[in-house]
Amino acid sequence: MSTPQEENKAVIRRLNQEVWNEGNAAVLDEVFAADFIDCTANPGSRPDREGIKQLITMFGNAFSDTSSTIEDLIAEGDKVAYRWTFQGSHTGAFMGIPATGRRITLTGITIDRVAGNAIVERWNQADFAGMMQQLA
Repeated sequence: MSTPQEENKAVIRRLNQEVWNEGNAAVLDEVFAADFIDCTANPGSRPDREGIKQLITMFGNAFSDTSSTIEDLIAEGDKVAYRWTFQGSHTGAFMGIPATGRRITLTGITIDRVAGNAIVERWNQADFAGMMQQLA
């Protein structure tokens, strides 16, 4: 019998595998709730489900040969915390930077609140400065 925490971790594993590793954007409406709120959305980005879709599309257009790995995955109550590593080849424009062909690594830690088998709230810290240095 699975616990609510194991079910919540399964949502994160699905997001990582199906969206980030397989590029299946069709599951975004299932993984992120309609009323999803991104508490740490990037400046100029929408803090809702459409904003997260735009972010994922931007990464998909800019990076190929991608992989995402969950390094640690911890669940307590309705929250799931995970440390992750994303890698890809910069083959498309990203934030005004033309494709460089360079391989990048982006790391971060995310805390998602899950309800009804969907992510409803997110707090995220990622090393975007380090990633941008790799593109310079």
